[in-house]
Amino acid sequence: MNFESLFHSAAVDGWLHALDLASGREIAWQADEPVVAASVFKIPALVELCRQADAGQLSLSEPVLVPLEGRAPGPTGLSVALDAATLSWRDLALSMIVVSDNAATDVICARLGISNINATMRTLGLPGTQLEGDCRHLFAQMGEDAGARTRSDFPAKPDAELLRRLRVLRPLQTNRTTPREASRLLAAIWRDEAASAEGCALMRRILGAQVWPHRLASGFPEDDIRTAGKTGTLVTVRNEAGVVSYPDGRHYAVSVFTRSHDVRAKHPAQDRVIGQAARLAIDLLRG
Repeated sequence: MNFESLFHSAAVDGWLHALDLASGREIAWQADEPVVAASVFKIPALVELCRQADAGQLSLSEPVLVPLEGRAPGPTGLSVALDAATLSWRDLALSMIVVSDNAATDVICARLGISNINATMRTLGLPGTQLEGDCRHLFAQMGEDAGARTRSDFPAKPDAELLRRLRVLRPLQTNRTTPREASRLLAAIWRDEAASAEGCALMRRILGAQVWPHRLASGFPEDDIRTAGKTGTLVTVRNEAGVVSYPDGRHYAVSVFTRSHDVRAKHPAQDRVIGQAARLAIDLLRG
């Protein structure tokens, strides 16, 4: 099965890039087209956090008070916590990646500065990876486009007209990347090129602790194959960018971005196709 028929079978449009970190060989499917990053944008934020720590601009172990008021909404982490909390920058980053904590993400982004994250992406040779704002920015845009005064007013199943209006689903108007750049950023982390060796080791540890098994990891059920990565979910968008590590010591950065043809919140086949596409790409690289 090829990538086109695989994505078609799950009723999604798909974009993919896979990179063998040792040989540099690549597999690409529409890999240079801009795509909606959704929460995959948290990887660039993680990189910038470690780089600012390397530069002495912050201490990763510094305690940070996160008040209850003003937190970004979301289904996990501090977004649903009931009390004020104090965590270090690195533990906020852990929550940002491991459970995709929007509230932790926005605390980090406020400290780093969106413009600084974008500047670092350009420094790393990734000009197509650009953030327009944090999680609260994205949700505010969605509310404006839907004419919703509160988050609860946003329709659970947006109709086709609203989907066309939503800027968060237009790659050039929202946080974005390309599959090739997402894989290259992960490769830089695994090669100790995105930050210091210590910083990259921390990033690998954090990305390896992500809890979601239903996308990238579903394509690699073997106990001796490890996956590390970051998912992204936003209305009709389902993504994951990560690194797959085989017991023979070979590592593969793979980035799969999809856009659904319907608005169901739960769609196992569309989650699963991310792992299937990643497995097909890596099997081709290994073959």
